[in-house]
Parts: sequence; structure tokens; C-alpha cells
Amino acid sequence: MTQSGEQPADSGAVPIESATFGSVEGEPVAGGSVPGNPGVPAFTLKLPDPSPIPVVIAVPHAGRAYTRSLLDRMRHPAFATPRLEDRYADLLGQAAARETGAALLVAHAPRAMLDLNRASDDVDWEMLGGPPADASAAPSGFGRRARSGLGLVPRRLPGLGELWKRRLDHGELNERIASIHQPYHRALATTLETIRDRWGAALLIDLHSMPPLAARSPGELAPEFVIGDRFGATCDGGIIASAFSVLAESGCRTAHNRPYAGGYVLERHARRHEGLHCLQLEIDRTCYLDPRMAEPGPGFDATVELLIGLVRRLAVDVADLGRTTDRERWRAAAE
Repeated sequence: MTQSGEQPADSGAVPIESATFGSVEGEPVAGGSVPGNPGVPAFTLKLPDPSPIPVVIAVPHAGRAYTRSLLDRMRHPAFATPRLEDRYADLLGQAAARETGAALLVAHAPRAMLDLNRASDDVDWEMLGGPPADASAAPSGFGRRARSGLGLVPRRLPGLGELWKRRLDHGELNERIASIHQPYHRALATTLETIRDRWGAALLIDLHSMPPLAARSPGELAPEFVIGDRFGATCDGGIIASAFSVLAESGCRTAHNRPYAGGYVLERHARRHEGLHCLQLEIDRTCYLDPRMAEPGPGFDATVELLIGLVRRLAVDVADLGRTTDRERWRAAAE
């Protein structure tokens, strides 16, 4: 069951284990599983074959397939779950992918259960009563994200404190990693490489939403969009410039890498020298949700149209980049 009784939009998808990527015309394929939610996939992937554009849209934080056991273990589930979600960012991604032909990877497993934008060892081991018995297999401490309370399994939220009534078992964590984290990132890697092999280059737009930001200085309006590329490490500069151009043409307020530069997804999957480019896009939730930030609001359609225009513009840049890369490869081979 999900928190609101809804099922993932693509819960009837063909399992990835029994389907070739893109082999089912117009239909998504399902992968992984949500522990405690029988029959519910951890994610679904829609990859047109052949891919009409070299772009993948991924939405890792909008999952709403909450299990009853997960909600029962949370201290304040009605308050905490919406704050952990990128509320309905999946609907934005679905609409943009439908109109552009971009591949679409949507997580249904909730971030409260496991954060797909964290490394599998970015764990606060105090949540589990200590590291595994085989201490040599555990990292020496934990990452900055885990220390902040937002590691692989979120532990606390500002203004709310501890999220859980009791500790997590090592076996439960291992099951979540095996059922959600590993298959999701395998699917994303395969999708990007498949599109890159067709086009010479591929772009991942890792789609997120954010609470309204504070203005950076008095009299200045806060950014509505933040583009992250790990300070130039994960995406071609021309692609980033085009993204800012599209947003500026629409009158949007934007920021670059601050406060969101991109996380584990970009670190793991971007390989610019191999034609794999990744950017993270954060959208202010007030742009597309209602005033309660609970349901799609009056700005939803305009935000979708903006995303469609952005994807189409960047697809042209990536295709051009792929052709240039291919020419350089042939030149190098000839020499």
C-alpha cells in the first residue's frame, strides 16, 4: 500500500528481469521491489526503442509506495514523509518524457526507506546499533550526508528531529540495498550507455524539487531553479549554458551549484570523456504545487511546458556533441 492508497503509475509494467530494455513498444518495464510491498516495483523505466532523443529523465525522490510497517515505525509520518519527498516531481517527468520521447526512470520506493542519491555505504551506523559484525566490510565512519541526518536511510529532519521509533536491522538495510539501490543504478547505467551508443553522447537530467530557498541578499528574489553539475565535473559546459539560456528566456530565476551541486547519482554515472553527461535540476515546489505544497497547483502546466522546451533544446546540443565526438574518434583512429 502507499501512504494515500495510490499505486505507482506504472505498477503493471513488464519486469526488467524478463524484458529487454525498450523491447515493449510504449510500455514501461519494472525493476527491483519495495520490501514489504508485494508486487510493487522499486522503479519503472520507459525507454523507447530506438531512442528518439539522447536524454534520460530520472526521478529518484518522488516515490510514494509506503509500506504500513514503515509508516508505523516513523515518529511523525504525516509530517515527515512529504518533507522527504520531491512531491509529484514524477508527474513533471512523466509529462515531459511523454511529449519529448526522453527515456524516463521513476523510483516508486520512498526516500524514507532508502535514498537513491546516496552511496550504499553512506550509512549512519548508530541507526543500526553499530557497523556489521564483519567490521572490515564497513566504512571507517560515515559520509557527510549521513552525519547531517540525510544518509542512505534518512535519520532526522530539521525542526522535527529523529524520524524513527527504533533502530533498523542490518538485514533490513541489506534487503533494501539489494531490492532498490542496486537494480535502480544498474538500470540507469545501462540506459545511459544504450542511448550513448546510439547517439554518441547521452544526457541525464536528474530531476528533483526543493522547498523555497531564502533570498541570497536583501531585495533579491530567491532562485526558482538550481542546476547542478558538480562544479563542471559532470556535464559539458555548452549543455549547461543552454539550460541557463532556456530558463532565462522564460524569465526564471536560476542558480548554479548552490545550494545543490548534485549528489551520488551524478558522481556515479557521469563520465564526460565517455560521452555520459549528467546534470541535476532542482525546481522550487511553489512553481508547480498548490499553496499547501500537497497537490499539483496552477503553475503545473507552465512548469511542464518549460521542461519540455528545456529537454528539446538540450537534446539538440547532446546530439551535436555526439556527432562531434564520433568525428574525433574516427580522426584518432585514422591517425
